Amino acid sequence: MTAIQQDRTTRDLKSIAEQAGRDLEDASAPEILQWAVDTFGGKFCVTSSMEDAVVAHLASRARTAGAPVDVVFLDTGYHFPETIGTRDAVEAVMDVNVITLTPRQTVAEQDAEYGPALHDRDPDLCCALRKVKPLEEGLTSYDAWATGLRRDESPTRANTPVVGWDEKRQKVKIAPIARWTQDDVDAYVAEHGVLTNPLLTDGYASVGCAPCTRRVLEGEDARAGRWAGRSKTECGLHG
Repeated sequence: MTAIQQDRTTRDLKSIAEQAGRDLEDASAPEILQWAVDTFGGKFCVTSSMEDAVVAHLASRARTAGAPVDVVFLDTGYHFPETIGTRDAVEAVMDVNVITLTPRQTVAEQDAEYGPALHDRDPDLCCALRKVKPLEEGLTSYDAWATGLRRDESPTRANTPVVGWDEKRQKVKIAPIARWTQDDVDAYVAEHGVLTNPLLTDGYASVGCAPCTRRVLEGEDARAGRWAGRSKTECGLHG
């Protein structure tokens, strides 16, 4: 099946999302991504935090007659060097088109307007400025986007659909590995030699911006190291 390139209304997209959510619940991750490429063509992208390149690798294997799948990365200006290095490695070795989004303000410009270390004083605003807004702008030309969300990561993600409707952005949202466990991820990485962020072998179970990420302790869930000591559990990209 060739990729379908056409303009769809919001109603059309929502209907597609709802039907696919039912039809693809038990489909494999490669099948879900192939469906996305076939259905949306160049209006589909994958987003990656470069914690690992599993979804990017899956997307690189989806058969398409057009250009490689776009892999969108948010460079917040606060990433660990290892994260930027993973992004560069993905761009160099995978058959994908890496697109780097940046906030409207540099860190220095944000510090000048809001004061230094906004992430310590108002992490929600910092995430809004450096993650949520750039992604909203970056997704404008797409009808559908895929993420690496998994149901086992945290209670807030336990009901993640494999295909759903992103009401805030009015787009189809795809989570091809939603049903995977960490063991599934590890097995896929080992089998295919997929790039992973070096920090994952240095005590970090989830990798975000450096000022708001710490190593996890034994027995903690994977996202306990994100915004530790705060009630905040998500950056706002997914809810």
